[in-house]
Amino acid sequence: MPRISEFYGIAVYIYYRDHNPPHFHAIYGDSEAIVEIRTGAILEGRLPRRAAKLVGEWCELHRDALFADWALAEAQQPLLPIEPLD
Repeated sequence: MPRISEFYGIAVYIYYRDHNPPHFHAIYGDSEAIVEIRTGAILEGRLPRRAAKLVGEWCELHRDALFADWALAEAQQPLLPIEPLD
């Protein structure tokens, strides 16, 4: 499971054999959420409020890079790291 970013204790992954819609997995401690790239909405799971807010901000800032990594994952190519949230 390729980790593409990590910030404030939140690890972000895109899995190679995942399904549509384009999304990523955000893990913070024992919490995990699946986040839609297009909207930044949590599709499944949950994160603490503060972590969810940070993930939403990060997604908005890096949406193009996330879509690019999703396309790479679909093509079974190595994913590119994405800058963490400052």
